[in-house]
Amino acid sequence: MTTAVERQRVELSIGGMTCASCAARIERKLNRLEGVEATVNFATEKAHVSFAPGVAVADLIGTVEKTGYTAEVPRTEPGQTDPEEADPELRSLRQRLLVTLALSVPVVVLAMVPALQFTYWQWLSFALTAPVVAYGGWPFHKAAFTNLRHRSATMDTLVSLGTLAAFGWSVWALFLGTAGMPGMRHGFELAVGTEDASSSLYLEAAAGVTAFILLGRYLEARAKRRAGSALRALLELGAKDVAVLRDGREVRLPVGLLAVGDRFVVRPGEKIATDGTVVEGSSAVDASMLTGESVPAEVSPGSAVTGATVNVGGRLVVEAVRVGADTQLARMAALVERAQNGKAAAQRLADRISAVFVPVVLVIALGTLGVWLAVSGDAAAAFTAAVAVLIIACPCALGLATPTALMVGTGRGAQLGILIRGPEVLESTRAVDTVVLDKTGTVTTGAMTLLAVHVAEGESEDEVLRLAGSLEHASEHPIARAVAVGAAERVGELPPVEGFDNRPGLGVQGVVDGHAVVAGREALLADWGQHLPESLQAAKQRAEQAGRTAIAVGWDGRARAVLEVADAVKPTSAQAIRELRALGLTPVLLTGDHRAVAAAVAAEVGIDADQVIADVLPEDKAAVVGRLQSEGRVVAMVGDGVNDAAALAMADLGLAMGTGTDAAIEAADLTLVRGDLRTAADAIRLARRTLGTIKGNLFWAFGYNVAALPLAAAGLLNPMIAGAAMAFSSVFVVTNSLRLRGFQPLGDTGADT
Repeated sequence: MTTAVERQRVELSIGGMTCASCAARIERKLNRLEGVEATVNFATEKAHVSFAPGVAVADLIGTVEKTGYTAEVPRTEPGQTDPEEADPELRSLRQRLLVTLALSVPVVVLAMVPALQFTYWQWLSFALTAPVVAYGGWPFHKAAFTNLRHRSATMDTLVSLGTLAAFGWSVWALFLGTAGMPGMRHGFELAVGTEDASSSLYLEAAAGVTAFILLGRYLEARAKRRAGSALRALLELGAKDVAVLRDGREVRLPVGLLAVGDRFVVRPGEKIATDGTVVEGSSAVDASMLTGESVPAEVSPGSAVTGATVNVGGRLVVEAVRVGADTQLARMAALVERAQNGKAAAQRLADRISAVFVPVVLVIALGTLGVWLAVSGDAAAAFTAAVAVLIIACPCALGLATPTALMVGTGRGAQLGILIRGPEVLESTRAVDTVVLDKTGTVTTGAMTLLAVHVAEGESEDEVLRLAGSLEHASEHPIARAVAVGAAERVGELPPVEGFDNRPGLGVQGVVDGHAVVAGREALLADWGQHLPESLQAAKQRAEQAGRTAIAVGWDGRARAVLEVADAVKPTSAQAIRELRALGLTPVLLTGDHRAVAAAVAAEVGIDADQVIADVLPEDKAAVVGRLQSEGRVVAMVGDGVNDAAALAMADLGLAMGTGTDAAIEAADLTLVRGDLRTAADAIRLARRTLGTIKGNLFWAFGYNVAALPLAAAGLLNPMIAGAAMAFSSVFVVTNSLRLRGFQPLGDTGADT
């Protein structure tokens, strides 16, 4: 039995698809192969195939080619950004469209304006229409013939049948009927007219339908490539070459040759070539293009940096930690592409419908022809109605509804630092009503921070921080580090310490600038005969009630100050909670900290006291999520640590902070590249907006076909108008999806656009 681990995966670029029916047929053929599971995406023109070891990639390509299409393993060509330059098929389509428009416009104008119809106008129309049908419509006829050989029918079958029937009827009327007589005239009607069959010309329908559908296909192709532009931009963010240090010299190499452990130089203004750790130099790094974070981050030796971010300050030497497909940029791109190639449940229904839709339309067209002939006896009217049915019913919009919205939505998310794992995630965001927030590293910074300084009467805050910061700087304890860092930020360089002594469980002591300084618990100061005055005692009690650590500081026989240290709440967390509430979500704070600490954080950010779950062991977080689900809640979980991974996987919707661990990111449905909790609200809003766009697209596509088919069958649509309407429906769906490019995070604009 083949296990999931043994299966291999490959992505194939598929050529020759023209509608959702093509994608469905290729997918069906591939899935019939033993040990193969395939998904074919019409919008991205790719097949994602999982297959057992006994299957060769050549077998997969051969199956696609036998089905009448082309397939190849895609080649990466970085640096190409212009869609038309990168796609010869699009250039060819543009050229075909321009020729077709130039020839079709006179034909349509002559048919619609009787006053312009000179003596032999119909023969000029015939001369112009023939190359339109042959050259302009060649892609449709070729695809229809290929489909016929494989005993199937697609949108091209409908277009080819419709245009060839209109042109063929016109040729019969011109050469064998009365339509070729000098002085022949006819007007243009929106609906089916009644006239002599032998004098009826449909040249404007054949030329106009070909032109409209080519125009629709060209606009659709351009829009599809615009929809995928965010992913292409993401893939092109990385540096192309790098200055690697070899024996003390800089050697410029392609970034693909970089190996883990290599040290490379990044000058101001250059992109960092890969994920790594700074070993020399200090600078600021702009990560806005990767995370959406607008403020550059300061880095120094020991700081982690990410590939594709920009060094905006001094010279850095970085040691490569991850290269190639393991980098954050590559993983982001892979996650986005995986999401874009998935299918929502609604799209799978659309695929099943489109697979049988074309044969049904052919039956309806034949039925329309028969009914009109039986009821009216007018062959021309019957033929016109049948051709209109063929042309109006093409199911292009159904195939584009989901993938274009997914491409734009996930691409926009990537630009904002929001990575959506797949379309099934979108379905989850609609139903979520509770969001569980891990405290440390999610709501708070995850690092101890000096929050407040309370000094006794007559003391200077700066002097307290200078002496206490110097003493604590000699300790490695996280609380001591928080005091030292906070002090250095306020007063600058700290003086050295003499006679430093660590008193485990109590605090530290030493001599700074001739002062015998003591910092730690109140009991340590009491040992030195230093007792807190009433004001400092009250400050200490308030700090402890708020769940903070209080550090007493004294020197030269007197208690001088109380410092408050805690895991600080992120500045944007309170706004994030308000935004989550605005989405109809109930925030729950989940933490392993004591109840008092958790309650203080909850009160600061605006979470209700009865929605605080404290004293939870790491392994019990998933159980808490399960309990909430058993109460009937649909739960989203936001976390960043290894101990959050199980809870993220258990939740109906898992959101991992990208500043957290790989385990958490792998277990989550949504990854938030920035450490800002507001991004969680933006992610849910974007996912819901994308899902809403998909549903709107599908409603339009279904509604269009349901409404248009009866109109065409009833003779209320001229074939040329039907062709324009069909092309418009596809362009509408893609354009509607492109509106997602305007999505803005609330934190940046203050409003949902």
